[in-house]
Amino acid sequence: MRYLPHTNADRKAMLEEIGVTHIDDLFAGVPSGHLLNKLVDLPNHQGEIEVERALSALASKNLSAADAPFFIGAGCYRHHIPATVDYIIQRSEFLTAYTPYQPEIAQGTLAYLFEFQSYVAELTGMDVANASMYDGATSLAEAALMAQRITKRQTITIAPGLHPHYEQTLKTYLSTSGADIIVADKPSSDSAAFIIQSPDFFGTPHSLQDYRKACDDTGAKLIHVFTEVLSLGLLPPPKEADIVVGEGQSIGVGLGFGGPHLGLFACKKEYTRQMPGRLCGQTTDADGKISYVLTLSTREQHIRREKATSNICTNVGLCALAFTVHMSLLGEQGMKNLALLNHQKACDLADKLEEINDVKVINTSFFNEFTVQLPIDDAEDVVNKLAEKGILAGYPLHDGKLLITATETTTENDVTALTTALREVLA
Repeated sequence: MRYLPHTNADRKAMLEEIGVTHIDDLFAGVPSGHLLNKLVDLPNHQGEIEVERALSALASKNLSAADAPFFIGAGCYRHHIPATVDYIIQRSEFLTAYTPYQPEIAQGTLAYLFEFQSYVAELTGMDVANASMYDGATSLAEAALMAQRITKRQTITIAPGLHPHYEQTLKTYLSTSGADIIVADKPSSDSAAFIIQSPDFFGTPHSLQDYRKACDDTGAKLIHVFTEVLSLGLLPPPKEADIVVGEGQSIGVGLGFGGPHLGLFACKKEYTRQMPGRLCGQTTDADGKISYVLTLSTREQHIRREKATSNICTNVGLCALAFTVHMSLLGEQGMKNLALLNHQKACDLADKLEEINDVKVINTSFFNEFTVQLPIDDAEDVVNKLAEKGILAGYPLHDGKLLITATETTTENDVTALTTALREVLA
């Protein structure tokens, strides 16, 4: 009972209170094939030294992005993070309460969240940005819910080329609201929102002008989504959109084998009170000094549940701080230069790949990610064979297509290793 303090009577009382008879009833919604029917097969307990050795041996089996030529993107991107970022985010000024309920003792947290919002608003061309979300996919889902609240409509239209994980997350969020999610090139007359990703999942950027007109004609809200925030350093800000959301992982946040990530969310001023999450504001204190507060905090914990715009219970604060520090180091021109370098690296890689017989770049335009057509049907088999050669070649798609990314971390040796090994595999 050392680690399980609840008695059988305690458990029975709690189950009766929530209206079930057995703890297994809490998992009724999980398909039976995914439930364990026995204990996980783990080795017996060991001392700390032995456990560290065992876990290190398991970790050594990973082929990490830092240890191999790396060309995988598809929503997670490897970029260089200055050592200054890690140093600053550990400073005591930012070690305040995670949620800044009391502004008088959380000025460090509120100050950087205000700066974070300012950077996001500037990047996206929007009037206002909130103090961060979980990740890009859930930010998109929250944007769709926001559009439904604004328009009082249910249908959500998505343009072809949306990241499949974002689409799945969107469907999960909206599964209980009775919303229809359709894929089309323009919004229908009953659409609450039209969602366009740019650059899209296959790497192609899109202009929003025609979509803006279509949304104006139908009354739908235009939602622009991105998975590579660095693209905003080179592409024009999506000012035509009503809501802009995306993933901020590329700036200040490492890959981390899949997380944590950083959601970005911005919109036009007139929709501010329908935003999820929270909004930090700048004001002055009793002595006239600049200070920061939570201007809006529209979650059910703070206001009446029926008036809440979300139940988001975190702001991924450490990732938001890392993003803010990295952006402050880059500055406007640094952001543009880094984006241009990424594009140049991708162009050079695309040229080298097209020198391989029967390998063709499908995109007519791209930022730092593009799709190639291989001369065989199974791109996954090619990726696996290249991984055996110590090269992480990209994200396999259907029909022999391969999604490939290059960033500022991609070297000439990496490109040579990829093209040489790919020639061997395709021979």
